[in-house]
Amino acid sequence: MIQPLSDRVVVKAQDAEDKTASGLFIPDSAKEKPQRGTVVAVGPGRVENGTRIDTTVKAGDVVLYGKYTGTEVTLDGEEFIIMRESDILGIIQ
Repeated sequence: MIQPLSDRVVVKAQDAEDKTASGLFIPDSAKEKPQRGTVVAVGPGRVENGTRIDTTVKAGDVVLYGKYTGTEVTLDGEEFIIMRESDILGIIQ
């Protein structure tokens, strides 16, 4: 697994929807990029004025993030997104 540094977070994106609410199947070329995923690893936090500020999210949290945020990486055949904690819009309860 990967251990992110600073205030970075590793997220496993949820799969894009395969069909609409009315039951129509969506082709791969028309699928929206997912904006929801599960946190799999977090960094130790950022340092500001010599003080470490811990991250708010933790592994297992389901989060919403911006559509075009982070860097996509593939590890052992699985796709992840590495982003800064500030790119996360919220935690889904």
